[in-house]
Amino acid sequence: MPEVSRKAALALAASAAMALLATACTGQPDSSGSGANDDASKETTINFWHGWSDPSEVKAVTSLVAGFEKAHPNIHVNVVGNVTDDKINQALRTGGDKAPDVISSFTTNNVGKFCSSGALIDLNPFFKKAGIDPEKTFPKAMNEYTQFDGNRCTAPLLGDAYGLYYNKDAFAKAGIKAPPKTWSEFEADAKKLTITRGDGYQQLGFMPNYHGWETQTEHYFAQFSPTYFDSSGRSNLAKDPAFDEGFTLQKRLVDELGGFQKLERYRATLGDEWGPKHPFHTGQVAMQLDGEWRLGMAEEAKPAFEIGVAPLPVPDDRADQYGKGYLTGTIAGVAATSKKQNAAWELVKYIATDTDAVVGFANDIHNVPSTLDALKSPKLKYDPRFRTFLDIAADPHSTTTPASVNGGQYLVTIQQFGYDYESGKAKDLKAGLTRTAQQIDTDIAQAK
Repeated sequence: MPEVSRKAALALAASAAMALLATACTGQPDSSGSGANDDASKETTINFWHGWSDPSEVKAVTSLVAGFEKAHPNIHVNVVGNVTDDKINQALRTGGDKAPDVISSFTTNNVGKFCSSGALIDLNPFFKKAGIDPEKTFPKAMNEYTQFDGNRCTAPLLGDAYGLYYNKDAFAKAGIKAPPKTWSEFEADAKKLTITRGDGYQQLGFMPNYHGWETQTEHYFAQFSPTYFDSSGRSNLAKDPAFDEGFTLQKRLVDELGGFQKLERYRATLGDEWGPKHPFHTGQVAMQLDGEWRLGMAEEAKPAFEIGVAPLPVPDDRADQYGKGYLTGTIAGVAATSKKQNAAWELVKYIATDTDAVVGFANDIHNVPSTLDALKSPKLKYDPRFRTFLDIAADPHSTTTPASVNGGQYLVTIQQFGYDYESGKAKDLKAGLTRTAQQIDTDIAQAK
């Protein structure tokens, strides 16, 4: 979501996960069937809580719900917007007539805790009863991040795809004819696009630092297709070479583009990620790792150059996988405390799987559609450059980060090691990965 930095969401996920640890098991319905016993054909009212707050996005949600109520005239929806995950978590614990029957959250990192705590019901029986196969309905990565240990307690509700933005004018001046497809090409371009001035930069080819804008560990690592946990649920950080490769690439970029301290001094002079003075908008940074929302924000800032969009590069030995990227997004689920779960499911089914509903919402919110059919719909309206993100979402090689019982805490731990390694505080990569993996395992064991 444009108004919620995924970088900030990591920290929010960690605190929200801790709040969810206190959630008592609320009682799942019988896994052999839907388990719900309300009659969804009767006149009823359900509560839907969501986090959108921007007027245009609230209007889009209103339109989405209006479409559902038209298709289901007996089910009325009371919509409550601008709700944080903390408030949702509290309401899921306490229940009551005013509590949500259906929730949506921007924080996919909390899926593991939503599922394992029983706060949201397993939707698998509902999908089965409706004759909907999630694996054939949703893109692979979105299908993965909406479940935990076989419990599909959420469904995707639009998504975010990460790619590469680049300054076409700067590329032309540097003699670069096409966006880089491999990391070695990316390194060469980043150096060629960097123009120093004094002890700083007139133009930086790319800001590699983890405190940058969306340059988080998981966004880099996605291009290396890592396996975060082994079959026993233990951290794979020190065993999968993808992590070694990802950290090595980022540190090399930091060193080649001026070093950590110089880059940090420059970063401190740059504009805010969500404001018009974002350094990509102003031309201070020539390439930017970012989500699909950046295109609209960048164009609104009226840059003095033409914007190009492409997938992020891939490792040289995986050139055939060029086109993939990192996926995350908004999720929706049914509260276990709800006494109207069949009616609530009807709303989730509509907003998550009805092609026209998903397409209409995507057009209004300017996010990536979350079903395979919606991604191909002729009713989608978008800037031709947005096609890149639709293709990334549909690419079977695209990846996401897996759900964990303690939410996104393991990602926060990995990112923290990233800060230590890029700055030189941690010098031994392999030893650092081993220590970080041990910390992740300890945290997960405590959460269980």
